[in-house]
Amino acid sequence: MPLAERVSRRCFQWVHRNNLVYNTCWEDPRLDREAMRLGPDDSVLVITSAGCNALDYLLDEPREVHAVDMNPRQNALLDLKIAGIRALEFGDFFQMFGKGRLEGARDVYIDRLRPLMPSTSRRYWDRNIDLFDDRRGTTFYFRGTSGSFARFINFYIDRVVRVRPIIESLWNADSLAQQRQIYQQELKPAFWGTFVRWLVRRDSTLSLLGVPRPQRRQVEASCVGGIAGFIERCLDAVFSELPLADNYFWRVYLTGRYDPHCSPEYLKPVNFARLKAGLVDRLTTNTDTVQGFLERHDRQISRFVLLDHMDWLASMPEALSAEWQAILDRAAPAARFLWRSGGTHTEFVDEAEVRYRGRPQKVGRLLSYQQDKAARLHAADRVHTYAGFKIADLIA
Repeated sequence: MPLAERVSRRCFQWVHRNNLVYNTCWEDPRLDREAMRLGPDDSVLVITSAGCNALDYLLDEPREVHAVDMNPRQNALLDLKIAGIRALEFGDFFQMFGKGRLEGARDVYIDRLRPLMPSTSRRYWDRNIDLFDDRRGTTFYFRGTSGSFARFINFYIDRVVRVRPIIESLWNADSLAQQRQIYQQELKPAFWGTFVRWLVRRDSTLSLLGVPRPQRRQVEASCVGGIAGFIERCLDAVFSELPLADNYFWRVYLTGRYDPHCSPEYLKPVNFARLKAGLVDRLTTNTDTVQGFLERHDRQISRFVLLDHMDWLASMPEALSAEWQAILDRAAPAARFLWRSGGTHTEFVDEAEVRYRGRPQKVGRLLSYQQDKAARLHAADRVHTYAGFKIADLIA
């Protein structure tokens, strides 16, 4: 295995430590779909995470979507969703992935889902399908590492600062002005205290959320007030500047479940039916690094959704260059790249050294950034947990 890939895998192991980290995606696919403008000839690579967004992209009917992740547990989650789309009716599917609980989950899994899954994913869910058991007293969305932190925050909300009624009033606000008033005057003073500021600065907290040290350094270097200041401004934007009515990201985080009227696109009946009718067959799951997958893949990719992966490689220039070499070797003409960052600047990407068309180049000289579009979309991001959003096209 090349050195760059070994380094990348070590970074992964430091953060994930054999856990299911992400039980839901924390990148807004509405922005991605507008940025990508997918068509019937597009082939998409996306880092799997929880698989929600890979399913979302299918609704624009690209030719294929390849979900790639080094963590086999993240691919196992997407494989379970794919099996559920194929084998379940919408009611049971929503109970499982919308409510995070399903009566008789193990029996449903063994009888209907397990036969449709690859062996590696079977091995994971054979041991862990009880995460969806409705008798365990909690939901799937309060499990895994990021889910465990969400469960702790909900305990803090309910038992320590006791602001659950205020949060409910936020969901039911009649206007953005009312929502802003409730947050600024009632919720923020009660919630955002010394303990929370201390908590979000802890490396252990950030590890639970899947944030590696290189990404923390990006935030600290570019954001006033460091991690705590950045998170405070994120929450201010989410709860004061953007309507919560369709913000399913924060609803599931603060309640442990989705609402039928506030949920990802794949959890809506009409879209579930489209996926079940054949769109889901265009999706593959791949347990590998981005570099490893692309070096083994034999067709061009026209759209790359790299999440915040560039931050992970910021302190590893050799690994960063090796990955971009693999990306460019498989990129279709005029391919488009999307990525997010904890910092506002990602010049380290531009400095990565590659060979392109037989000549040494720096990545930045090969990309045309769509800065205005990225800024406009980033302002509307319902998640708002990243300082930077990049859209770049490969210069023909």
